[in-house]
Amino acid sequence: MAKIKDVAEAAGVSPSTVSRVLCNGPVSDKVRKRVEAAMAELDYRPNMAARRLRSQHTDTIGLIVSDIRNPFFTAVSRAVEDEAYRNGLRVILCNTDENPDKEAMYLRLMQEERVTGVIFAPTRQTVGEIDPEALGFPVVMIDRASPDGSADAVVLDNRRAAAQLVTHLLSNGYRDIGGLFGNTSSTGMERHAGFVEAMQQAGLAAPARFAAPSVEAAEQAVSQWLAATPRPQALLVSNGVLLLGAVRALKAAGLRWPEDMALVGFDNDVWTDLLGDGLTVIEQPVGEIGRSAMAMLMERLEAPERSPRSVVLQGKLVVRGSSRAR
Repeated sequence: MAKIKDVAEAAGVSPSTVSRVLCNGPVSDKVRKRVEAAMAELDYRPNMAARRLRSQHTDTIGLIVSDIRNPFFTAVSRAVEDEAYRNGLRVILCNTDENPDKEAMYLRLMQEERVTGVIFAPTRQTVGEIDPEALGFPVVMIDRASPDGSADAVVLDNRRAAAQLVTHLLSNGYRDIGGLFGNTSSTGMERHAGFVEAMQQAGLAAPARFAAPSVEAAEQAVSQWLAATPRPQALLVSNGVLLLGAVRALKAAGLRWPEDMALVGFDNDVWTDLLGDGLTVIEQPVGEIGRSAMAMLMERLEAPERSPRSVVLQGKLVVRGSSRAR
């Protein structure tokens, strides 16, 4: 098995130069290419355990999401992994189920693993408590941002996106509009705030209900709402998981959309285009969110002292048959 000194000899450089190449240290492009060619020729595999002992961090990043079953986080995770691979980094993926205890456990794991940095979708309970300096590694938040702006973040303009859905429904003749929102994330709260603001600007009440982040919880919440009278003319749902639960509840009640109730929501998941004439949704730029988070993390590593900043992205309204004009 080739050793670092063998690579150095083949490339005509010192072993310390090879180490700098392995750690992305300062070397010229010409020397880097020569060393990389020697490693490929010798089929050299670096001793990761030894590198960890010599370094304060690894070439690994953490990706902590709240629910990997949610297609939004699946797509964002793929974009992050693609960018990490392109930058020579590995990814440790953790799923918290919106559980603060699991969050704390995985953050400790990231410290133990000496990760280079973490991309993190925190719960509503902990979003304001994350301190990158205390953790010992840079943090980029996705989907949710700290209230005091103490960490880098990539988020959707949630208030505006919810208001877009309300404006669309109002323009199609709906007035009695209800909203179903997740009860564990700051994202759900921001979308609720946008919903309320848009309804109040139109001089209308903004009835809302909240559910845990699962299809079953959403189905139960909407079923209870449908049993009440009068039921809303339209329903706005704050994410794709809850939207699927709402669809199940409407089908179980034998109701059609938009004839019996218009239905709009967030996340342009594949299935939303397959039901009837399709569901009207806000499409989130999931690929851009993942890529921007990785780019921001790399920027933070290059400039640790710069002030935290937030990237606010816009959603796209995708209009389909579920919100047809009355």
